[in-house]
Amino acid sequence: ELRTLSGFSAHLVVRDGRDVVFVLKAAGPNAVFHSIQVGARVPAHATVLGRQLLSDLDEGGLRRVYPEEPLPAVTPRTPTTVKALKALIDADRVHGYGISQGGFETGITTIAAPVFNEQRRVVAAVSITVPQQQISPEETERLVPLVRQAAQQLTERLSHLPHPAGWPGAKH
Repeated sequence: ELRTLSGFSAHLVVRDGRDVVFVLKAAGPNAVFHSIQVGARVPAHATVLGRQLLSDLDEGGLRRVYPEEPLPAVTPRTPTTVKALKALIDADRVHGYGISQGGFETGITTIAAPVFNEQRRVVAAVSITVPQQQISPEETERLVPLVRQAAQQLTERLSHLPHPAGWPGAKH
């Protein structure tokens, strides 16, 4: 449904240690451009998807996952310290979603939102991939609610509880 409403490839991901694992893909019309497949792994610290999946961890928890610094830089935008990673996670938490415009893979924008279980813990993230380095504020305004709504629906189906509308304190 997210793919159909947005017109872009949609993904469901989970975290396995330090990796984001793609568990579901609904390919959009530009799927040839974006070749991520089910089972693919990307480094959590370097992606907006990973930021959603790591968001339940405080700084101490992040340091247990990433005891060494600097963290491997995938692009010039990759956070290389736990403190920098935590700052990005906290900024996403304020909004209830995250966006990366060319931050992990050149030429794409990813919008992601967390999926919660019945204990209000992040268990997955849902996203869309737009085959553009940057998207307009108008396009962002159109797409972000679609991603957040998909995350809300998955949360409700998973937990049988109302979604907390993103993280506590998230702007709507």
